[in-house]
Amino acid sequence: MTTSPAGEQLVRVHNLGVSLDGFATGDGQTLRAPFGHAGSRLTEWFFDTAMGRELMGRGPGGSRGADNALTESGFRGVGAEIMGRNKFGPQRGPWEDESWRGWWGEEPPFHTPVYVLTHYPRPSLEMDGGTVFHFRDSSPQDVLAEARKAAGGLDVRIGGGPTVVRDFLAADLVDLLHVVIVPIVLGRGVRLWDGLEGVEERFDVETVASPAGVSHVIFRRRTS
Repeated sequence: MTTSPAGEQLVRVHNLGVSLDGFATGDGQTLRAPFGHAGSRLTEWFFDTAMGRELMGRGPGGSRGADNALTESGFRGVGAEIMGRNKFGPQRGPWEDESWRGWWGEEPPFHTPVYVLTHYPRPSLEMDGGTVFHFRDSSPQDVLAEARKAAGGLDVRIGGGPTVVRDFLAADLVDLLHVVIVPIVLGRGVRLWDGLEGVEERFDVETVASPAGVSHVIFRRRTS
C-alpha cells in the first residue's frame, strides 16, 4: 500500500477491523475487554501476522503475506497519531485517576506525538520510546492542524476508535482508509458507517482478499 507522494502530507486510517454488520468495536468495553463483547475477534488476523507478533512481544513467527504487508504499511511514514479517549482507556467522564497510562505499557508502539480526543483534558503524558500523549478537547479540524505541525512533514494517522474515524470521514479529512472486513456478526457495539451514506464516492476503492478469511478494503481519495 502506498502512502504519501513526495511533499504531500496525508491523513491515514489503517488496519481498522469491522464486522460484517458494520461494527468496529463491541458493546461493554472494560479493562479486561478493550473491544467489549467482540473480544479479540476483530483483531485476531492482525496479531497472527509477523508484525503483530512483534508489537505484542510474542517473538518470531506469524504470517508474512498480504496481511503482514498491509499491517506494516500502516506504521511507515507516520509522524503523529490521533485517537479517541475510548481507544486510550476504559475510563469515562472526568479523570478520577490519572495513573492510567494506556493499554500499551511504558513503551507504546507509536513513537510519535499522540493526540487523544476527550472532553476532559489532562496534562500531557511522556512515555518511553518517544510517545507523548496530549489530551485535547478539540474539533477534528483543530486537532488535525496541531498534529500536522507536530508530524514534521510526515503523515498523520487516525488510530480510532470508530467514532473518531467516523467524525474525520464526516468532515472529509481522510485521504486513505484501510478497513479490514472480518467475517463475524457482532449485532451490537459501535458502527463505523452510520451517517456516512455515499462516502465511497470520494475514493477509489480496492479490495484484497486474504487466506486468513478477512478482506482488506482500501479507500484512496480521488485526485480528479
